[in-house]
Formats: sequence, structure tokens, C-alpha cells
Amino acid sequence: MENLEVWMRGPVPEVPDLLQPVAHVLLQILEDLDRQLTAEDDTLLWVKPFGMASVGFHLLHMRGVIDRMFTYGREESLTENQFEYLEQETMKHEELGVDELLEALSYQVEQAIEQLKHSSAAALTATRYLGRKRIPTTLMGLLFHAAEHAQRHYGQLLVTIHCVRALQQQRSIH
Repeated sequence: MENLEVWMRGPVPEVPDLLQPVAHVLLQILEDLDRQLTAEDDTLLWVKPFGMASVGFHLLHMRGVIDRMFTYGREESLTENQFEYLEQETMKHEELGVDELLEALSYQVEQAIEQLKHSSAAALTATRYLGRKRIPTTLMGLLFHAAEHAQRHYGQLLVTIHCVRALQQQRSIH
């Protein structure tokens, strides 16, 4: 069963049926990242090949998006720490390695799964507001956006890490 993708292994315990896809996506991202990145990639985290966003940015941004969307899902405003984190996502953090970034993302996903477990299916269509402009959406919209946005950045991360590794290999050959 461990070769099966997360969604093929059945429901995540205690997560409402309608939110299983959100849980599955978030958990799949963690599993895939764990197979794709190693501590050997620490020196490659902040490289921006061809002007693309760095692997480090994608890891920081996935964590941040999940945190922000789930905060709005709880009908809370972002804290000063969350706004600071948002500003820091685009900056180099050479003091951080793959292990630290994956651990932080894993913690955020664990928090998200816990929130999903306590989410009511009846509340999924309830109005929630996005950002300072208070753009109306729904709880379901926020939770699914967190998952799909994180998945989109995971895909971009894969392209970036392959490019960076290829460029590094080319340089070591020449």
C-alpha cells in the first residue's frame, strides 16, 4: 500500500468526506517532497534558474498559503507575524536548509489536517472573506484553494529543482 498515492489509501481518519481531497493533496505533497529533496539540495535552495522562483521560495510559499487560507477559513484576520512571513517569502534564507523547510511545511500541514478534522460539512458553503479587501468566498473555496495552490507550487518546485540540478551538473562536467 505504500506505493499507492495518498488518495488511493482511503480516507484520512476524522476528516469529513467532502474535505478528503484537501487532506489527500496536502499529505501527497509532503510525501512527494520527501522523495524529491534531500539535504544535498541545501546549496541549491535559493538558486533562481532562468529567472524562475527558487525552490526555497516555493517551500516557504506553500507553507504560507496554507497558513493564510486556513486562518481565513477560521474567520480570523492575519497576525503581524503572518504579514511578516508573507514579506519574507521572496527573500533568500540561506540559513535554512531542506530539512528545516520541510519540517516547517510538515507542521503546517499537520495543523491544517487538524483544522479539517474539526470542520463541519454544513459550514463549507458559509461565507468567508479573503484578505484585507475582504473578498467574499466560502470556507470550501479557501480550503480547496490552499490545497490546489500548494500543489501548483509543488509542480513548479519540481521543474526548478530539476533545472538547478542539471545546471549544476553541467558546470561540474565543464
